[in-house]
Amino acid sequence: MAITHVVFFGFKPTVSEEQIVETFNRLQHLEQQCVHPTSSKPYIKSLKAGGNNSPEGLAKPYTHAFVVEFEDAEDRDYYVDKDPAHNEFKNHVGELLAHLQVVNFEPGNFAYK
Repeated sequence: MAITHVVFFGFKPTVSEEQIVETFNRLQHLEQQCVHPTSSKPYIKSLKAGGNNSPEGLAKPYTHAFVVEFEDAEDRDYYVDKDPAHNEFKNHVGELLAHLQVVNFEPGNFAYK
C-alpha cells in the first residue's frame, strides 16, 4: 500500500534565506537521486515542498513542509534508514533546524497504530 511521508521544518533563526533555498534545491533533487537498491531506478513517486503561507497562523514553529509519496512501506523504510542521498540531505539539514516533525500514513487508512 502507498505511503505518504510528511515532514515539517522549523529553521533556526540564524539560517539565511539563501541557506533555506539551497536546502530545498537539494531536497527536490532527491526525487531523481534516490534510487532503488535492486532496480537502480528512482523510487520516489512524487515530492512536493514549500514554505508556509497559511492565513490561520497555526504553523508555528514550522515554516516549511514537504510531502513524499512512496509505492510502499519498504521503499519508505529504505529512504528513511538507508538511502545514501537522503542520508546526505539529513546531515545537511540537521544543522539548520530548530524544529522537526514527521508523520507517515497510508492514504485512506484511518487506524492509528
